[in-house]
Amino acid sequence: MTSSIRVLIVDDSALFREALSRELRKDPYILVAGTASDPFDARNKIMELNPDVMTLDVEMPKMDGIEFLRRLLPQHPIPVIVSSSIAVSVFDAIEAGAVDFVSKPSIGSGGMESYARELAAKIKMAVDAKVSVRRPAPRPAPRPPSRQAPAADSGMVIAIGASTGGTEAIFKVLSAMPAGMPGIVMVQHMPQGFTKLYAERLDKACALEVKEAENNDAVRPGRVLLAPGGDMHMKLVKGPQGYSVRLLEGEKVSGHRPSVDFLFDSVADAAGGKAVGVILTGMGADGAKGLLKMRGKGAYTIGQDEASCVVYGMPMAAYNMGAVARQLGLDQIPAEICGRLSIRMR
Repeated sequence: MTSSIRVLIVDDSALFREALSRELRKDPYILVAGTASDPFDARNKIMELNPDVMTLDVEMPKMDGIEFLRRLLPQHPIPVIVSSSIAVSVFDAIEAGAVDFVSKPSIGSGGMESYARELAAKIKMAVDAKVSVRRPAPRPAPRPPSRQAPAADSGMVIAIGASTGGTEAIFKVLSAMPAGMPGIVMVQHMPQGFTKLYAERLDKACALEVKEAENNDAVRPGRVLLAPGGDMHMKLVKGPQGYSVRLLEGEKVSGHRPSVDFLFDSVADAAGGKAVGVILTGMGADGAKGLLKMRGKGAYTIGQDEASCVVYGMPMAAYNMGAVARQLGLDQIPAEICGRLSIRMR
């Protein structure tokens, strides 16, 4: 990184703006170009300062951050990282075009330093991220009371890993799949407390049952288990009754907990050639080594291509080390999985 990244901080709290500016200035690669107290102030500062990345509080007076994103990005497609303690607001902001998000600490909680470190890392990623201007997504229609009966258990399992940009990518993949899919296990890098709501949103929009995983949950056809964000890894195990998951304590793997590599390693051991591995958009390399192990054990492996990724980090690392059997655009991945398993699409 040869030059400083110019950052605009948008937050209605003067105390928070000052504290965050102070912490971000400790990073030699980040220049706090300015701050703004509300979306109208931010609009003027964008014109004046031409920032590379903007951090945006979601809950603000005059205009909330989500509406601001919808109005801003068509005119100024700059990478935006949203900050909120309310998960539903975060997912709405991602749908509106934000690149990533961080969980916002309260003033005086003592979490500002760790928050700023996480935000700094995401700012460095966001400067190269693709910004897409999206139409407001329709609210998911309530699912019919009864779902299509899942197919008989074939012994197959699908494992999915994603990070930055993955909330939208996973939605596009799962919403295109029928209820008769084999059991699916997945890791999406996300803070503690956010995965449960994300799973619930997916569950309302998909033919599949989607839930935040609990220890010993069965992996069965028609069900998707999302690793909970926080301090536990998720592992696939095979027993007399079929597959299930275990939530385990442990050190971070590939910089993350839960880790895609940790999950993929366990899928390789438990399912071998009766698995499909999918690595989607994300910063870093988590999942690449695990996907390579899966491929070495006979699993079919898919990577998202650069053109459709928000951040071509994890899929690129996997592709470069030979872990990806087929690299595809995001819109092609659901059909590829279903075709491989001889399952008719929705």
